[in-house]
Amino acid sequence: MKKMMYVLLVFTLLGTLLAACSNDSSNQPSNGSAAPSGKKEKLTAIVVKHALTKPLAEMEWLQEIEEKANVDIEWQEITADWGQKKGPMLASGDIPDLFVGPNVITDADFAQFNGLFQDLNELLDQAPNVQQMFEDNPATQVIATQTDGRILGLPKYQRFWPDSVNRQYINQTWLDHLNLEMPTNWDELYDVLLAFKEQDANGNGDPNDEIPVDWPGGIGGFFNPAVMLGGMGINLSSDVSGQGYFVEDGQVKNFLVDERYKELVKFLNKLYAAGLINTEVFTHDYTKFQSVARGEGDIAKVGFTWGWVASDRFGEQLAPQYTSMAPLKWSASYNGDVSWSYDFNTLNYGANAIVMSAKSKKKDAAMRFINELYAPEVGIQVLFGSIGPNIADNGDGSYSVLPPKDPQMDPGTWKWTSTWADNGAFYISDDIKLTLGTDMQEVLDHSESLQEALSRINPEEDIYPSVFIKYSSQDNNTMSLNNTNLMNLADTSFAKWVTSGGIEQEWDSYVQEAEKAGLPQNLEIMQRYFEEYKARK
Repeated sequence: MKKMMYVLLVFTLLGTLLAACSNDSSNQPSNGSAAPSGKKEKLTAIVVKHALTKPLAEMEWLQEIEEKANVDIEWQEITADWGQKKGPMLASGDIPDLFVGPNVITDADFAQFNGLFQDLNELLDQAPNVQQMFEDNPATQVIATQTDGRILGLPKYQRFWPDSVNRQYINQTWLDHLNLEMPTNWDELYDVLLAFKEQDANGNGDPNDEIPVDWPGGIGGFFNPAVMLGGMGINLSSDVSGQGYFVEDGQVKNFLVDERYKELVKFLNKLYAAGLINTEVFTHDYTKFQSVARGEGDIAKVGFTWGWVASDRFGEQLAPQYTSMAPLKWSASYNGDVSWSYDFNTLNYGANAIVMSAKSKKKDAAMRFINELYAPEVGIQVLFGSIGPNIADNGDGSYSVLPPKDPQMDPGTWKWTSTWADNGAFYISDDIKLTLGTDMQEVLDHSESLQEALSRINPEEDIYPSVFIKYSSQDNNTMSLNNTNLMNLADTSFAKWVTSGGIEQEWDSYVQEAEKAGLPQNLEIMQRYFEEYKARK
């Protein structure tokens, strides 16, 4: 019996040694604690992704990091109506181990459902890649940390994006066809747009199929006429300008009750009355907005608009017809500074990109996955697609984003099709060497016309740093309620005034209603946080 036990012990030890020797280093987690061998630990997760994005099971990089972390994640992939789905789910308390997507879970959710989400401070020693991100880029730790010191969500940082989300485009082919000069102010723009409408600018023999101006409805935020307020010196930032807020001379203001906004609305009503604005501007969705601008073959439909980049806005075939314009002055006699929308922080940082449930029974496994997700070479794949089909490994420590396999597809669309893209959780260090795709090179080239205006902006003084500010629960709730009331009023009024006029007669009562909606209270709160932020710098 003793001999048999001895033999069994020897074989057991020998088997353990052989198993250890057979483990390939490529299967070990990146810079983290070793994943347990054997059966993968199961996790559940929700990711809110773009409607174009392919199934997660087809993303090579994601399968690789799940393998390295020794986890098997059951993903719920949300492409629409997350706002309607989220509330009941959080109220029930029955949530997955992880949520992925910038502000899929917000600071307001943390406040409302206190205790439902995990304080990651307690687990950061298991995620050296996250610790390295905080060390290399301290702004990411500022974004992650709540006012009470908890870290309930980790940020993203994508580094390569330009200073502004908005570029302003005009059809240069139409200008040349009609022998028109590039407009420099609003009055000149009106004359050009009128010519686009009346003189068959696209030259197809149909004088009625041109749409001189289009945008995706609403005021503020991305790709709409609010950026024209820069022609009167207003410095915007898309993360707060969607609700009208901006900073001027150290004061937080709101353009929705500013006399300069009234001038912009009057100008837009002038355009609409002349038939120069797409009549569906307040009813079409973003998909329709994009498709209209892509025209029919070589025949463009839209003359003047805003977008991320020409190839994305107009498609590869029509993009060469368009020129990225400098900001327009309000009038020829305006002698003040011209500004534009400054969005570097909005574009390159994102809060709460991944959040963990406090009720998770697999927190160590979830943290192993998070650590892999924030590995240096993973970040570029989360943003642009897998190394191999989407990114070339140049073999010298550098990488290059590849063109789409389908030559008819623009690179931006391919990115959103291939991976989580901007909706992911990741960190791209400033050290990683990556040659960008043609779309991002195009974005940077098309931003040149904005640089003179953007160079006048001091981000520390002229831009509200919303991505770096954490409000108290009470202030967050107050502002959210007030902003809902404000935007209900502003959106309805804006659409009415652009299409039907009446702003002069209704302006005073509108401003009073905005004050009743809680705007002064929000301005006071934001001013206080803005001054506290500057005092910490």
